[in-house]
Amino acid sequence: MNAWLNQLPIFSIAIPMFAGAAMVLLKEKRRRLVTSIGIISALLQLAVAITLLLASSGILSNPWQHNIGVYLLGNWDVPLGILLVVDQLSALMLVLCAGLGFTCLIYATTVWDRAGIHFHPLFQFLMLGINGAFLTGDLFNLFVFFEILLAGSYGLLLHGSGERRVSSGFHYIVVNLIGAFLMLIGIAMLYSVTGTLAMADLGMKAGVLEASERQLFEAACAILGTAFLIKAAAWPLSFWLTDAYSSASAPVAAMFSLMTKVGIYALLRLGSLLLPTGAPAAFGGTWMYFIGLATLIFGSIGLLAEKNLARMFTYCVLISSGTLLTALGMPGVALTGPSLYYLVSSVMVIGASFLLAELIRRTESVQTSVLSVSLEAFGLEEQDTKSDYAGEAVGVAIPAAMAFLGLAFFTCVLIVAGLPPFSGFLAKFALLSQAITLTSIEMGSASYNAWFLVAFMLISGMVTVIALGRTGIRIFWGSGTLKTPKLMLREALPVTIMLGVCIWMSIFASDVMHFMNTTAASLDDPMQYIDAVFQQRPVPTVGGH
Repeated sequence: MNAWLNQLPIFSIAIPMFAGAAMVLLKEKRRRLVTSIGIISALLQLAVAITLLLASSGILSNPWQHNIGVYLLGNWDVPLGILLVVDQLSALMLVLCAGLGFTCLIYATTVWDRAGIHFHPLFQFLMLGINGAFLTGDLFNLFVFFEILLAGSYGLLLHGSGERRVSSGFHYIVVNLIGAFLMLIGIAMLYSVTGTLAMADLGMKAGVLEASERQLFEAACAILGTAFLIKAAAWPLSFWLTDAYSSASAPVAAMFSLMTKVGIYALLRLGSLLLPTGAPAAFGGTWMYFIGLATLIFGSIGLLAEKNLARMFTYCVLISSGTLLTALGMPGVALTGPSLYYLVSSVMVIGASFLLAELIRRTESVQTSVLSVSLEAFGLEEQDTKSDYAGEAVGVAIPAAMAFLGLAFFTCVLIVAGLPPFSGFLAKFALLSQAITLTSIEMGSASYNAWFLVAFMLISGMVTVIALGRTGIRIFWGSGTLKTPKLMLREALPVTIMLGVCIWMSIFASDVMHFMNTTAASLDDPMQYIDAVFQQRPVPTVGGH
């Protein structure tokens, strides 16, 4: 019954892989076909991700143990082979990746996919790496998919050329190569101690290590945790993010808003499997709490001091990472459900904000976003680019452009700052209420940590209101030379969809929060994950071998 669901996880990897490969073969001469393949691929990935989410939630009937799907690549038995694992958390992240990728891709078709070569295959490989990182059940392939998504992100960051992109891209590449090096060292050390790389098997063996092996295991976990913190842009390892994200093209920066959450996902996944066995707090606990608190403070100070709109939103990324790391570093899983709600809301609204930043810059100059070196390098004439950005060459312009920009920016500010009545407020309210509850039942340092979380979340919200409110007044009310741009439907629609998701999360907050709390509860019971993995058996082949 519904055995076809067993084969579905691999499609989240196979679809972008084959789509990207086909695009490379077609090259740039078949632009319309390449664009169509990219959009169809993103839609198929979204359909697969939603189906997996329904199955892992138990809404869709499935043959999976504990509603956790396990796919054995190569039909090898656990823990010898490569495996993909789908539970509520990974399925949720797949939906987030596919939804964000689809909207960013629609936006990019207005002009950015023509500002350089191989935009669409690089975008597909980026989605391939992100999907694989969420699905993989072993550490080595987590490293492999990290490298795939980073390889795609390197090309996308430089897409459009320009001195700022090259300079910030160099820092981005070097820092992430260091993170990859640390990750590989940590994985090798873990394998030397435990003899396995399967996360489920690691969760079982971590609790029975001998004392002589324990120190090496803890050192390996610390190195691996540091690599994930680099990916999550935790302070002081976040210096590369602001320049890189602010210099990237708008759809790429919007997609990058999910990249830091891949590191947080890895910390959460391994923490849920290893912490119950008495593993070190490299994947959670007090260390991650203080790192997150420092990131939250650093992001708030940077946001208050910054005036460039795109760079302001990069500090919002740091604030969201800091909030998540601080909340997930608290004991227990009381804050995990609200943290997941906050994660989805922050990714969608910051993605929309990066798109808006470029559209708002257009009110000052129609060519702000396209560097002259791009025009010269790829043969885009000045007049052609003006036409694309003015809405004369691509699609139909939407009416009341300034009203749309002002309303969308105002909505983004409310959600990012955590003001009612939108999802940002509900997420922060749930986090704060749970943190205050912890202060009444916890004693000592845990109680003080909860109060620090409450205080700095309130302060960061106030800072966001001041900084973005000041910028909005300067842009929309304080400028006497404001130009009314023509916005294309393909530019306004992605922003509307992203903000619409946040509004939908606000309307159906009870149901969404219930799902997030259920996901958190499943993470608190790692034996479900471990049992589902080890219960999966290879498919019998012809002859019974």
